[in-house]
Amino acid sequence: MSEQQSQQGSNLNRPLDSGKLVLATHNAGKLREIAELLAPYGMDVVSAGDLGLPEPIEDGDSFAANARIKALAAAKESGFPALSDDSGLAVVALNGDPGIYSARWAGPTKDFSLAMTSVEQALAAAAAQGDNNRAAYFICALCLAWPDGTTEVFEGRVDGTIVHPPRGDQGFGYDPVFQAEGESITFGEMDPVRKHSMSHRARAFTLLVKHKFTA
Repeated sequence: MSEQQSQQGSNLNRPLDSGKLVLATHNAGKLREIAELLAPYGMDVVSAGDLGLPEPIEDGDSFAANARIKALAAAKESGFPALSDDSGLAVVALNGDPGIYSARWAGPTKDFSLAMTSVEQALAAAAAQGDNNRAAYFICALCLAWPDGTTEVFEGRVDGTIVHPPRGDQGFGYDPVFQAEGESITFGEMDPVRKHSMSHRARAFTLLVKHKFTA
């Protein structure tokens, strides 16, 4: 399944009118991608970082749970609807790691070269035990929240494989080691426009647009 929607709160399926929307992220890469995806829909986008909002503790047990934590915090602090993204890389041979801890594998300095090295080392250890599976997938959970506590979550997934060494300087995070199914280049080598058409974030966003910006 590549797309999924879930809801919590009252007045579900409420419209999202054009106006101010807070992007509940302090991650420059995510901010850039989401702002580009939102550009055609007339939203006045501002980031949580620009508003000086604190980053909440992400102690959920899933991407969707963490996305809700971030979106609700931003919506309640700002008084405007907020959109958050929680996403990461899951590697089959590593039992889904790094998963919801994808950013933590990059350490306190957010060094994703370190994170990608750690993934490769873990895969080498798995291969030494006879598991040569390099399948992986990216998951993105987008949460739209209102100050009254209503939330809607839209999830997207893209499957692929881990490559080594990393290739490309486009994108961010684990993009240089992820090659999507049917592709010969990594997300790190891919033109951003093309990536936006097929990524986990794009698939989640397509579902959000279907429910929020179309009749």
